Amino acid sequence: MAKSSDLRKARENKNDEFYTLYGDIEKEINAYLDFNKDVFKNKTILCPCDDSDWSNFTKYFALNFEKLGLKKLISISYASDSKSVQYEQTSNLEINSEKYDETKTKTHGKIFTLETDINHSGKIDYEDLEWNYLEGDGDFRTEEVKKLRDEADVIVTNPPFSLFREFIVWIMEGKKQFLAIGNINCIAYKEIFPLLKENKAWLGTGIGRWISGFIVPDGYELYGTETKINEDGKRIVATNSCLWLTNIDHGKRHQPLSLMTVADNIKFSKHKDIKSVGYKKYDNYNAIDVPFSDAIPSDYEGIMGVPLTFMDKYCPEQFVIIGPAMGWSHSNMSEEWKEKVGYNGEIKSRSGTRGYGIINGTQIYHRILIANKKYWKE
Repeated sequence: MAKSSDLRKARENKNDEFYTLYGDIEKEINAYLDFNKDVFKNKTILCPCDDSDWSNFTKYFALNFEKLGLKKLISISYASDSKSVQYEQTSNLEINSEKYDETKTKTHGKIFTLETDINHSGKIDYEDLEWNYLEGDGDFRTEEVKKLRDEADVIVTNPPFSLFREFIVWIMEGKKQFLAIGNINCIAYKEIFPLLKENKAWLGTGIGRWISGFIVPDGYELYGTETKINEDGKRIVATNSCLWLTNIDHGKRHQPLSLMTVADNIKFSKHKDIKSVGYKKYDNYNAIDVPFSDAIPSDYEGIMGVPLTFMDKYCPEQFVIIGPAMGWSHSNMSEEWKEKVGYNGEIKSRSGTRGYGIINGTQIYHRILIANKKYWKE
């Protein structure tokens, strides 16, 4: 399986051509439809950063246009000369069109729209996609694409890993609903974590191995990751380090965790770090360390440090997020907050001075500070 370091190398090298599998998109979207069958009804969907020629996002929403009751689909393709990794083919939709321009296809982005039954087949679907060249290269940061963002109701895509932070900020500035794929570590990003804490965004239903993999170009450097060739001859990179991030509601986030008490965890936990041992306290936080989400005690009344992956289990009716993830710099946090969590000092690490949790002098990896909602009082 692809390690997070593999995707980090891709991000650092700006090799962002990871395309989502159709089945993974369908699985995720179905979860929102199960919660609210009209969630996309009469909505305009925008798929930016999407390379519409090959995108399964475009394909999914086009094929399910009428089923979802969409108002309009807009999809943006990035200019090929602006990419670091490229597919060698040009789509048939473009190359067979009178609009095709061999020079423009390299330097200009493309806009694909779907709104009406242009071929008079009796239904609106993939065959009714219309396209044209954009004035610019299709970058989401251009004014041209920003106007399309403002027109849309929902933004759905797999944005470039190297631009994920900036992309989410761009969406939130537009006050749009969204569904996007990112690396699991994005939970701790300073641009993302406050959204999670304030319930302005949350994880979707798919995380880790739930996401089957990504389509990559034939010439893509693999960094040792496992691959396979699918039935269409496309090359798939497997990964266990990605998630869906969204602000569209779904049922999973309202399902409380089934938990044992402190005493029962110590007696019965499957984790050797907890069973017969108990919970360790941090040297620099007034909190206990809970290294596994299923070992969170149901009756602990104080603050707990839990792994980033807890966010996949986070139920806002059950828990409250106290503050920034451990691993951030807390130098700009208020004295009131520091007193609340019993925080007493940062440590130096390779990434600078950070507020990592310390247990018996040993640094603990990223943690999120939470409390049981029934006990916590602001």
